[in-house]
Amino acid sequence: MLKTALINLPFPLSKLLAASISHIHYAASIFNSAPNPNLFMFNTMLRGYSISNSPAKALPLFNQLRNRPILIDRFSFITVIKACARLSNLVFGRGLHGLALRSGTLLFLDFRNTLLHFYCVSRRLGDAHNLFDEFPQRNDLVSWNTLMAGHLLASQPELTFHLFRKMRCCGVEASVATALSLLSAAADMQSFLGGKCLHGYYIRLGLSSNLNVLTALIDLYARMGRIFLAHRVFDGVAQKDVILWNCLIGKYARNGLLGEAVKLLQQMSLEGFKPNSSTLVGLLLGCPASGSMQVVRYVTSFMVEEKLELDTVLGTALVNAYAKCGFLDEATDIFERMKGKDMKAWTAMISGHGIHGQPTNAVKLFNRMDNEGFRPNEVTFLAVLSACSHGGLVIEGMEIFKSMVCKYGFSPQVEHYGSLIDLLGRAGMLHEAHKLIESLPIKGDATAWRTLLSACRVYGDVKLGECVKDVLSSIYTEHPTDSLLISGIYVAAGRISDLIRLQELKQTNAVTVETDGGNMLKEAGVSIVEIDNQG
Repeated sequence: MLKTALINLPFPLSKLLAASISHIHYAASIFNSAPNPNLFMFNTMLRGYSISNSPAKALPLFNQLRNRPILIDRFSFITVIKACARLSNLVFGRGLHGLALRSGTLLFLDFRNTLLHFYCVSRRLGDAHNLFDEFPQRNDLVSWNTLMAGHLLASQPELTFHLFRKMRCCGVEASVATALSLLSAAADMQSFLGGKCLHGYYIRLGLSSNLNVLTALIDLYARMGRIFLAHRVFDGVAQKDVILWNCLIGKYARNGLLGEAVKLLQQMSLEGFKPNSSTLVGLLLGCPASGSMQVVRYVTSFMVEEKLELDTVLGTALVNAYAKCGFLDEATDIFERMKGKDMKAWTAMISGHGIHGQPTNAVKLFNRMDNEGFRPNEVTFLAVLSACSHGGLVIEGMEIFKSMVCKYGFSPQVEHYGSLIDLLGRAGMLHEAHKLIESLPIKGDATAWRTLLSACRVYGDVKLGECVKDVLSSIYTEHPTDSLLISGIYVAAGRISDLIRLQELKQTNAVTVETDGGNMLKEAGVSIVEIDNQG
């Protein structure tokens, strides 16, 4: 095109650009070389950025388009609102909503559905409902499915069913996407009867042969502990695929039935299906809870025998399994052998060092990750802060917390503050921890106060302990832990008379908690860790 000067013509240049958006940097160089890019070229680049790893670049490009004497169409709005959804950029997205309203773009159903999805993933369900109710007669099946998925994302499964009933009253028939949302909602509600009713309804609609629906049904029954029903659904499928096998193997493993899961893996190979990394990841997910090193080592040897690549997903699962089962050296070896590590892999390894009481190594790995250009997320910060807390690294923990806010711009959540309070409490800095709790921008968290109360018990600080206990009693629901901790504080401080007074008060106000079967009793717990094939 350069030799024939076709690159100077808008049509062939537009086609070249459209064919190059999978390589966004190359596409950007083509776009930047265009003397007068047209609307098609702008829309192509906006779509490329919206699906790339750099969705933020779509926003200034859209503003650049607005400054050109070009009439913007709805496809420009759709691609940019998708970028806003990926970025959770509520301010820019609302601005686009206003522009679309003034330009008339809001009348187009495909844009409205995209905007609806944006509000749902941004957890702005009030705005989503306002948009949905603005043109009720123009909503289609995609609109209903998007709003139902939004409530599911916001952990509101009951409202998902409420919307489904309204949708059926409007004469709109369910689709596969509807079925998946409702099955997930039923599983979240632990509604076995609801799940069974949905199963029958989908058989009547003819959706029960869809592999995605079948996978969701297996997930539903397994999450409710009815693994035999999940297997029955699986056995009824004539044309199975690898995804269906992976689902059943993973569900057996998550339900603690690792032996049966391994047998299914072997049966899968015998029936001519080639297991992939996702198959082994599903099997590994049940290993940390059971402490079964035999299965972890079996997966490792199976991977070698089948010549499966140690990709990021499988490598991360192996790191997590080895670390949580007590074999940190093997986890480190797997981690160092992995190619193309992602943030989940780094986080799993940092967490592994924290679990094994190596906070210094966790901080060193965090700094190495930062130096290699990886951007930590909220989970990574929680892992390294937890490691600092258990290791008493106060200065390092405070610096990491500061970098989380100032350098990376994250808003700390309750869990991050809890780790920091625990860090200060373990180091004996009780009053600093108390000041931090009182200054929290996130109110209504009893866990932080109980963490401080536990630290008061360790250091025998009666005055602060009583203050914290009063806060818990006045604001939050009474919990047996509070009385146990304050009793421990009196014992640690040698205040036996106060302990006796507290016990007499508890006996005076004692209330027997009963259930349908009589008095509520706490069963003894059992923990098993397998070492060298022996539980």
